[in-house]
Amino acid sequence: MDFHHVSCAHCGAVNRLPAARLGDDPDCGRCHRPLLDGGVIELDDRSFDAFVRQSTLPVLVDFWAPWCGPCRQMAPQFEAAARQLKGRALLAKVNSDDSPETSAKFAIRSIPTLVRLQGGVERRRQSGALPAAQIVALAG
Repeated sequence: MDFHHVSCAHCGAVNRLPAARLGDDPDCGRCHRPLLDGGVIELDDRSFDAFVRQSTLPVLVDFWAPWCGPCRQMAPQFEAAARQLKGRALLAKVNSDDSPETSAKFAIRSIPTLVRLQGGVERRRQSGALPAAQIVALAG
């Protein structure tokens, strides 16, 4: 049986889940909050590394800022993509103003920038606002 490790965005616990059950709305074994609810996860300098490094599912990160017009325009598309990718990928947002260390680590020069990570390693990158279908394709 294949298993995936998924970090809990709420308490940081790493949960081992059977691949066949990822779409069954699993809860964290420690804090009992939803792990894969199809929502967007907010990460910051403190939580980023542990979350993305320990998850075996792809993590698509949106580097954004509240003052950025294209970022605000893309936000509903990013949320729609998160719902479509429920159980197959994790979608997270990092406010580049509030998390300068993480933004610098990934050399973020323009926003929005989407970075696809697998096991904490960057696999793909795309700058600029995208529609949900392209976000889903980038995560896959």
